[in-house]
Amino acid sequence: MKKVCVISGKLAFIKVGLSKIGLGNMELNNKALGRLIRTLALPVFLQVAPHQAVAATLYEDLGGDEGVAGVVDQFLWNLADDERVNEYFVETNLDRFRSKLIEYICQVAQGPCAYTGDDMARTHANMNVTESAFNVTVESLILAMETRNIPTGVQNRLLKALAVSYSDVVEE
Repeated sequence: MKKVCVISGKLAFIKVGLSKIGLGNMELNNKALGRLIRTLALPVFLQVAPHQAVAATLYEDLGGDEGVAGVVDQFLWNLADDERVNEYFVETNLDRFRSKLIEYICQVAQGPCAYTGDDMARTHANMNVTESAFNVTVESLILAMETRNIPTGVQNRLLKALAVSYSDVVEE
């Protein structure tokens, strides 16, 4: 009932407004009146309607610099603790690996970073990364994101963005 009253009040307001601009005696059928009301009400609606937030980048959804670094740090701890893959990183310069991985994820996630490391094929050349080891690494990354409370949808977006380098990492 209240909706009808509110709508009637708005119609009356619009009719008063039409008469002020010289259209008060103009007869409108329901369809034309509806179009006119929508046309006149749209600017008002847009001013009072809550603005939707612009879609955030994946980088922002990961928490920006701090969030990406936190995921990478947790990921490195997970890899170090996992005997299925930690042998791949025995001779790795961990400081460089960490900084380049942060850069890489930041860039892949549309952040303000530029990745300055080697391409993925060159980085993983002669490492003989198996599909199984790759999957364990992905599992470690997922666990790191879950530990950091990254929502599942955001996790999936990052995994999708990283998946394009699968063929550069895994030796078949």
